[in-house]
Amino acid sequence: MFREVINTISPYIPGKPISEVKRELGLEKVIKLASNENPLGPSENVKKALMQNLDELAIYPDGNCTELKLKLSKKLGVKSSQILLGAGSDEITQFIAAVFINPGDNAIMAKPSFPRYETVTKVMGGVPIELPLKDFTHDLQAFYNNINERTKVIWICNPNNPTGTIVKRKELYDFIKSVPSHIAVVVDQAYKEYIDDPEYPDALEWLNEFENLIVLQTFSKIYGLAALRVGYAIASEDIIEKLNRVRPPFNVNHLAQIAAIFALEDEEHVKKAKELNKKSLEFFYKSFEEMGLPYIKSYGNFVMVDVKKDAVEVFKKLLLKGIIVRPGDIFGMPTYLRVTTGLESDNMGFIMALKEVL
Repeated sequence: MFREVINTISPYIPGKPISEVKRELGLEKVIKLASNENPLGPSENVKKALMQNLDELAIYPDGNCTELKLKLSKKLGVKSSQILLGAGSDEITQFIAAVFINPGDNAIMAKPSFPRYETVTKVMGGVPIELPLKDFTHDLQAFYNNINERTKVIWICNPNNPTGTIVKRKELYDFIKSVPSHIAVVVDQAYKEYIDDPEYPDALEWLNEFENLIVLQTFSKIYGLAALRVGYAIASEDIIEKLNRVRPPFNVNHLAQIAAIFALEDEEHVKKAKELNKKSLEFFYKSFEEMGLPYIKSYGNFVMVDVKKDAVEVFKKLLLKGIIVRPGDIFGMPTYLRVTTGLESDNMGFIMALKEVL
């Protein structure tokens, strides 16, 4: 009855919602630091815009996302025809796999990295070539060594989720330049807006040079719109035209489009979220050092810390205290926790609970 490949795919297991944890454990307060969300949420301007558009819910959304594309086009310095919108950038990974991968083809990716790359490859009957990280980041030399005649897509998560590490400018440029032009190179920049490091490469700079380059970005992270699901791809007009052929109509809802348009205009809110994230990471680093816990320096809004014990057991004990984090066993890192940066009080609450648990 079912395709064989479906039995090889594990369903995505989302982090526990706050309401469920409260109900299950009888807790009044729960701190969620598990899903790399912006603790500030969307800006006030976004909230006002959403309220003003509630009367339009009976009307189908703009299937082309015309106004949002124009705003993005101006901000990014690309043509509107080089942009494709999706219900989160993870929906766009499905479009990419559908356009490029035939049964028996392969796609190269790091492990651990964003799990959707593996899933969408398998769904199309492709073979994921998962290569271990080197010093917690992508080993692009290993990527190059594994390219063969059936390679169709290369996935690079930069910064990488879950480790938070980056591939630096020269290394990424040289790698993309070495990849045969018939292979799609996807650079996922979901956390780009959090980064100031001059060594971090914005792959958008190379779009005109590499016709096989696809860049992914999102409104889910620093813009605080995770619930509305808005992500986008930037690539050559030819690639975007092909991706549009498999994109379902009206895939980005009306309120999501409105929210994204107003979020783009609110640079002050982005700046505030960025500053909060920087302070939160510094607080975590200092706390982990005082506790003697190794951690991986992160360029995102999360950090992985080695608790030197079974992370699942630590996760369960933290849950009893109303703290939700991500255990690293799902990433093949059984003694690590991935912790999202939160509000100052939430960060302190997590550290206090972690000290008690350990």
